[in-house]
Amino acid sequence: MTGKQGIIFDMDGTLWDSAAQVAKSWSQVVAEQYSPEKVITEKDLQSVMGLTMDKLAQALFPELQEQQRMELLEACCQTENEYLRKNGGSLYPDVEETLKILQKKYPLYIVSNCQSGYIEAFLEFYRFEDYFQDIECFGNNGLKKGENIRKVVERNALEDAVYVGDIQGDFDASAEAGIKFIHAAYGFGNIRQQVASIQKFSELPQIIESLIFPVSFSECLDFH
Repeated sequence: MTGKQGIIFDMDGTLWDSAAQVAKSWSQVVAEQYSPEKVITEKDLQSVMGLTMDKLAQALFPELQEQQRMELLEACCQTENEYLRKNGGSLYPDVEETLKILQKKYPLYIVSNCQSGYIEAFLEFYRFEDYFQDIECFGNNGLKKGENIRKVVERNALEDAVYVGDIQGDFDASAEAGIKFIHAAYGFGNIRQQVASIQKFSELPQIIESLIFPVSFSECLDFH
């Protein structure tokens, strides 16, 4: 193996599903600051997963003027981060066990279209800080996911990388950044192209070994 290779992860639909928890925290804010008749559901949030925060606000609050919905979004996101930091979301099976295996061979990263503090809430609740060497998100800089993937690749001097995500936008972002892609098919979306895919998170080491990077994990695999 030559050059530094890394694995970059999407958040929602890939590492966890926080839609139910986020819906609960958002509905509380919306009831207090906008209208008790406006209820944000888990289905509502799943339908906008992967959108940048400005477009997410436009989709959920189309009846509001831009400034109003962005102010409401800011309040929702602050409450959401606090809630998730204390309560977490729904982690997919075998995530930590698989991260331990992958970390033995590769540096790991997260890039999401979320608000600032969201990734940190995830890492803090599960105590996953030591698994990831770098993170980036739309809320930090207003950049699209493809640009943030490229930013992480460049500042970590990766010569080869793969992005693991669950929706078409994740594939498009990885293509824009010029890196490989693995579809988390258990997540929220489908991919139009023929791509490597996993049906559960624990399949990642095998996919990495056989299709993405030519490195053997045989000495590391201790669970199925």
